[in-house]
Amino acid sequence: MNKEKLLLELSSRQKEAVEYSNGPLLIVAGPGSGKTRVIAHKIAYLNKIKKIPLNGILAVTFTNKAAKELRERCQNLLNLSEDFYLDVKTFHSFCSRVLRFDGELVNVKNNYVIYDYDDQSRIMKKILKELDIDSKQVSSSLILGIISDAKNRMLSAKNFSEHVDSYIEEIASRCYEKYEEFLVRSNSLDFDDLLLRCLNLFQSNNYILDKYQNFYKYFLIDEFQDTNPLQFEIAKILANRSKNICVVGDPDQSIYSWRHANPKNLLDFEKYFKKTKIITLDQSYRSTKKIIKAADSVIGYNDERLERNLWTDNPDGEPIELLESFNDEQEADSVISNIKKLNLSLNKVAIMYRVNSQSRSFEVACNRENINYKLIGSVKFYERKEIKDILSFLRVISNPADNISLERIINLPARGISSKTFSTLSYLAENKNTSILELIFQICEEQKFDLLTKNNISQRAINSINNFSEIIKSLVISSKKEKISDFIDTILDLTGYGEFIEEDLEKGEERIENILELKSSALEFSTENFDNDLVDFLENISLVTDLENNLSAEEVEGITLITLHQAKGLEFDAVFLVGLEEGLLPHSRSLDDPNDIQEERRLLYVGITRAKERLFLSRSRNRKFRGQYGPQLSSRFLSEIPNELLKISSQNFKESNNPYSMYVRKKLLVEKNDISNKYSHNFLVADKVFHKKFGEGVIISIDEKSTDYEVTIAFNDQGVKRLMLSYAKLEKISIVEENIDDDFIKDEYYEEEI
Repeated sequence: MNKEKLLLELSSRQKEAVEYSNGPLLIVAGPGSGKTRVIAHKIAYLNKIKKIPLNGILAVTFTNKAAKELRERCQNLLNLSEDFYLDVKTFHSFCSRVLRFDGELVNVKNNYVIYDYDDQSRIMKKILKELDIDSKQVSSSLILGIISDAKNRMLSAKNFSEHVDSYIEEIASRCYEKYEEFLVRSNSLDFDDLLLRCLNLFQSNNYILDKYQNFYKYFLIDEFQDTNPLQFEIAKILANRSKNICVVGDPDQSIYSWRHANPKNLLDFEKYFKKTKIITLDQSYRSTKKIIKAADSVIGYNDERLERNLWTDNPDGEPIELLESFNDEQEADSVISNIKKLNLSLNKVAIMYRVNSQSRSFEVACNRENINYKLIGSVKFYERKEIKDILSFLRVISNPADNISLERIINLPARGISSKTFSTLSYLAENKNTSILELIFQICEEQKFDLLTKNNISQRAINSINNFSEIIKSLVISSKKEKISDFIDTILDLTGYGEFIEEDLEKGEERIENILELKSSALEFSTENFDNDLVDFLENISLVTDLENNLSAEEVEGITLITLHQAKGLEFDAVFLVGLEEGLLPHSRSLDDPNDIQEERRLLYVGITRAKERLFLSRSRNRKFRGQYGPQLSSRFLSEIPNELLKISSQNFKESNNPYSMYVRKKLLVEKNDISNKYSHNFLVADKVFHKKFGEGVIISIDEKSTDYEVTIAFNDQGVKRLMLSYAKLEKISIVEENIDDDFIKDEYYEEEI
């Protein structure tokens, strides 16, 4: 392949980005500007023209799906066979591979398991119970968020304890220490650990750092605006020697600050890498002119950005339609009615919203009209009970120290080992400084059952423990002989789990089909990776992202219902952005912070630029909150779209004295008090507040009473207090937590970027 042929179909800007290969390069790529094509062509250029071997190029993406797409493009571009090797990984998968090979230098055993958010929550709930902390007052998610923030600031449990300056942080510090002890005992890492331990390894061992710096001749990182502090440090240390690093991103699409992503990593890139070449890809090949103008107008109100203007050669297109409805039910009906008028394939249409709870009214409307839909973010394949059960068996076989997985399967199917018995085993194992399974093996091999009898474990339970020990030993032997897909059958047979789910008359058939799909996944993994390693298979599953985890998302014809966060990277012929109201978009937790408002605006920008041909914006004048309807202010962002781009379509409204019943073409200057007057208060969990008597504290729960609200506050110096809100006379200082939605965190926490 010659240079002319390789660059033939690229624009002049794209060619420039592909050819520049001597020193640091920042590609600012707007939505729909062909950045994936540029990255693929750049890899081909480095390989064919600059003669860098493919395995000497490290390309980092933020999802496994993006990595797979990039590999396929490079394969087609270079006309490679299916078994070619190209190092395209996510940050987490790259760091995990480093730790598998060299992690023991930082005390990480190579058969560790990766705990997901569900695992972490279970651990933290145990710790809170052990420390006698009321989980209703201090949630596991709040503590895990503080610990994650500490790890992203590169603070160990010990270092964090030295920086505590509030009551809630003191609790988090105690939990952090216990949490780390649990992970060590279980030979487990969380997602932050993958990054932190890898960075620690590079910082503490020059030999290992030299090995990776010398092996890779060029570094490519996509979606750089989404990197967190740990990822940026890893990028800097790896490319520090050669300076041959290309980062691609768009600060206007940075929407993950709640998981520590920082657009300044991209904005300040040239401060860390001197003589950086900056190339802007600002031509959109996706959207119509009207859609591009609307997006550019909205994002222009942000100040933390690189100045540039999106443009396109595409047609002007249809006007952007603004749908105004009386309430959220009417909003859903209006959206579905407009979708039916489009006469598009349902797969080409998406309804996007700020929080998951907004999907309900659209699901109801779809069901009423017999319209298929795909709910992205519903129960994901790898989170289904039967799949987590089988994976827990696999994890215990792979890592006998995994006490969390052991707890899930030790009495599955029921074999007479109660939770009380398991707690006793856990206590005994902790005293002997060993894992629960190793303790069981030791007791059963040496016939030391009196230890169990002395601790009030019944003979029936002892017999069950002994039987379970034999089952696990047999499975360990089988795991070394069989393909993973066949080994799953062995698990179903030896443990009795297969028979157990077959007896489920209601969901048994569906669960068997899901397990068959898991077997297919295992077979595909072994074929694609020429590998039958159980540790690698489990790691691959642990690093699956949210959209990839929705197995049937692309298999069913239907409208896509999806949050704006989850929609990043996707495109549709027609997009409906709903709930454009103050308190939803921008979210209520963002109203007091200018930086948060800018991120909310970026979120809308992402939504607008998902649309190729048709864009609909929707707002409701009234919305149900706590079971009652209240008036809604139109989103301030609507006033940032030029009038000439919009076509306003209002429904027939009921008579209303609502003072906000107006068209939204006036520019709204929203005062803080205007928002808070909608309800009896404007406080939220995690708000930092001041009380005249008790001083500063953090709100950890708000409970509605008949005529008031009871607020629970963790005060820095006075401990936890419960106060009636109307009498407390609290002053809001700031918001402690990042912008995390309660109904969004479990689906997204630690996942999208993997």
